[in-house]
Amino acid sequence: MRQQLQKALDEHLRNSYTSDGPGAALLVSVAGEELYAGSIGIADLSSGERITLDTTFRLASVSKQFTAMCIQLLEQEGRLSYDDALQQFFPEFPAGIGTQVTLRHLLCHTSGLLDYEEFVEERPDWQISDAEVLAIAVSQNETYFSPGTTYRYSNTGYVLLALVVEQVSGIAYADFLQQRLFAPLGMHHTKLYERNRSIPARAMGYARNGEDNIVLADQATCTATKGDGCIYTSVRDYLRWHQALSQQPGMVPALEQVCTPLEGYHNGFYGMGWFFSRRNSGGLEMYHTGNTSGFSNLVIRIPEHDVLIACLSNIADNPHLLTGFLDVLSQFHVLQTESGLIRNLLQLTR
Repeated sequence: MRQQLQKALDEHLRNSYTSDGPGAALLVSVAGEELYAGSIGIADLSSGERITLDTTFRLASVSKQFTAMCIQLLEQEGRLSYDDALQQFFPEFPAGIGTQVTLRHLLCHTSGLLDYEEFVEERPDWQISDAEVLAIAVSQNETYFSPGTTYRYSNTGYVLLALVVEQVSGIAYADFLQQRLFAPLGMHHTKLYERNRSIPARAMGYARNGEDNIVLADQATCTATKGDGCIYTSVRDYLRWHQALSQQPGMVPALEQVCTPLEGYHNGFYGMGWFFSRRNSGGLEMYHTGNTSGFSNLVIRIPEHDVLIACLSNIADNPHLLTGFLDVLSQFHVLQTESGLIRNLLQLTR
């Protein structure tokens, strides 16, 4: 079965990407066994460097699970509570918002905070910072809805969470990630993007223009904010992350404590940087996509069977993550889910 799966996934990569254009790295691990690890395409078209299993891709929204884990570590240490209100960290928030919105709301996308992107004009010479996102957020006197009443995906909330980590820990968010997560877990190819700082084995991001030509799309005005989406990692490093989430009790995501149901999706939830559903056995199916300027990514975890599926690509709006790829995995019984929720919920972060 393993050889047949490898052959089928090799064929999928060849059919989905070219060897001389942007591509992808793909890793499938089940019960501690690496069933597939492969790559195709070019990491940097200007240099011709090829994509390998150690190539690092910008995770986009897959980064949110790392932000949530930083908050979880601080909560375990008693340095904050999930129910702390925003005003405790940012007294400049209007009282009607700052006293009602909590960290729990941010972690679950139920804050109702306005999307900062709506107030930003795309400019080629500027990238908005976390501090500028905070300034936009505190200048608002309304929310989309009463905090805690419904779900609405919010990059604003996760930017604020990274700022909370900095304030509570007293160190830069990049340093907290490095000291508490990346270095201890041996994730040596994983870095938080910071302008003018090097990233090891970095893939550049690309997109197709109106004429269907590949163009450089590595950065944009809203791609440098830290808490919502600019961690770079490789599939090899991401496997180390998966193993930590599976094997270290203090790092099991606190989904039972911090989650919200998704309206219109029976048995669908969001919490701690993950979409998830509950299996009949009581286990979980966890997943997230990341789609941003130049990159598209997909990760799926089924902790009950120690399943990890990670596909990272350096092309925007990649259509191959949610089509034949999942069909191949299902055909070989790697992706055995108890409902169609994974296919449905993956659309929520597209």
